Amino acid sequence: MFKKTSIVLFFALLASCAPTTPQPAPVFTPIPATATATLTPMPAALWIHPAVPLGLRLALEDWTIPRAARAQAASARLEPARPGESGLQWVYALVAPFPTLVEDASSADVLRAWQGLPGGPYDAFGNAPLAGRPLLMSESTLQAFTAVLGAPAPGMVRSVPDDQLTDALWAEMPAWGIVPFDELNPRLKVLSVDGQSPVRKNFEAATYPLIVAFTLRGETPDGLSLPFSNRDAGKLTTVILTGTTAMVDALGVVMERKGPTYPGKYIRPWLVEADILHISNEVPFDKDCPFPNPGNKNLSILCSRPQYLDLLLDIGTDVVELTGEHFNNRGTAAMLSTLQVYRENNLPYYGGGANAAEAKKPVTLERGGNRFMFIGCNLKQNYRSAQATERSPGAAPCDFPYMTAQIAEYRAQGYIPIVTFQDYEYYSPEARPGQTINFRLMVDAGAALVSGSQGHFSQVMEFYNGTFIHYALGNLFYTQMSYTLPDGSVTDRTRWEFLDRHVFYDGRHISTELLTAMLEDYSTPRPMTPTERYTFLNLYFSYSGWMGILPTPVPSPTTTLTPIVYPIHPSVTPTLTPVP
Repeated sequence: MFKKTSIVLFFALLASCAPTTPQPAPVFTPIPATATATLTPMPAALWIHPAVPLGLRLALEDWTIPRAARAQAASARLEPARPGESGLQWVYALVAPFPTLVEDASSADVLRAWQGLPGGPYDAFGNAPLAGRPLLMSESTLQAFTAVLGAPAPGMVRSVPDDQLTDALWAEMPAWGIVPFDELNPRLKVLSVDGQSPVRKNFEAATYPLIVAFTLRGETPDGLSLPFSNRDAGKLTTVILTGTTAMVDALGVVMERKGPTYPGKYIRPWLVEADILHISNEVPFDKDCPFPNPGNKNLSILCSRPQYLDLLLDIGTDVVELTGEHFNNRGTAAMLSTLQVYRENNLPYYGGGANAAEAKKPVTLERGGNRFMFIGCNLKQNYRSAQATERSPGAAPCDFPYMTAQIAEYRAQGYIPIVTFQDYEYYSPEARPGQTINFRLMVDAGAALVSGSQGHFSQVMEFYNGTFIHYALGNLFYTQMSYTLPDGSVTDRTRWEFLDRHVFYDGRHISTELLTAMLEDYSTPRPMTPTERYTFLNLYFSYSGWMGILPTPVPSPTTTLTPIVYPIHPSVTPTLTPVP
């Protein structure tokens, strides 16, 4: 049995207290944890309250029950539950456009906004860009929350048709709204409420306020049932995609001194929670690999000692990408023995293999009822010697006709295709024209996500036909604390790291959360502080073409994160494509 707060009781407690009065802990009323609502004799007619959400209405489509235009004319009614009454539990999410810098709100923030009172939510610098902005939602969502909170203050809530809500939020940034969980999409950022988010694995429904109960009253036919909720934890899968891993040089020295698992110590909680953790490991394991040298300049000795595998196992790696051109730095024997190591440790791999056929072949995984297909390749024409052939191991060459056919085939079978590339390393954030063409080609073929695994400098993001593309995530486990640019200036942006956490529900990509880390000690990523994260995201949202939609800039923190506009390489033209 689990317990559920009536949203009526929860918000009523908030509304009855002065803003400065400490809020008491909510008292939860028990709700039966049944999987379905079972119904009994055929009614003359069914009335559906305007508050009933789209997903619940769709569940009624097969019911051959006459519909009543008025509640008084019906012998059965589907409507919001009364305070303290059990019912179907419909989960809603507080959302904003994806490039939003506010991360969290309190239930008091939402209630104040509903009532037209001043307040947050606030970003890392104490700004409240959403304050005073109307909450956007569908008419049914407005009716649902009006039923439990009362009518909103004039001008503080606006209804928008379901299929227009995301575009409306983007058009009015900064903006926020409320949507049913089952209507989420990746262009929306989900804001946690009181620290709880329905797209996270640790979501606790019992402490989450944005749940509305619905009940079916009156006589109903035998054998009919309704879904208990629009969120079934068994249908939710999280996938974390990461950038470059190369356990070599100074990073190797740290692993020798502090233990192989040390580099993962600060971000391990993020990684082990994922249902599928992707690691792009660019170098082979080699029993003859020499002791690491922090000043190494010789690429022929880029290798990892066998014990370094413990790091990948400790963080819960589920799939390994082998598209990096350094996979062949120690020759054929090291590549083949590395593949054997992965097989012995039940680590599926793709994007590289014992020959071209194996290297190009997709790998499949299933988690939470969602089936995934991973496929990837090495785009670097000047590293063809590192690519697999019919008879030799290496990274997968890019065979676009093959990849597009595989994506379409697996998509038709119900798989969710994820494509990753090893592209050229660029030290400025814009997407190059060739990248844009290749990455978008994969979306056109049916990919659900496309991501650049190459390092060592993060690149921009975009939504192309509604699909999320991230052109490069930067490093993950690597030793690169800085880089000297062609003009002689030095950047420490190689320390900035994206780990993209993607959420899938019932076969559909519904959300992306950008986890952000800072490399320390030539080896160890740590979660960014709120101000570091704000600066990082602010810059990259701007670089991604989402200009003019961010809150008024505030002074940057006094750290190495002070924004610097690096020159664009003269041989390329930036392609910062706005969201369609």
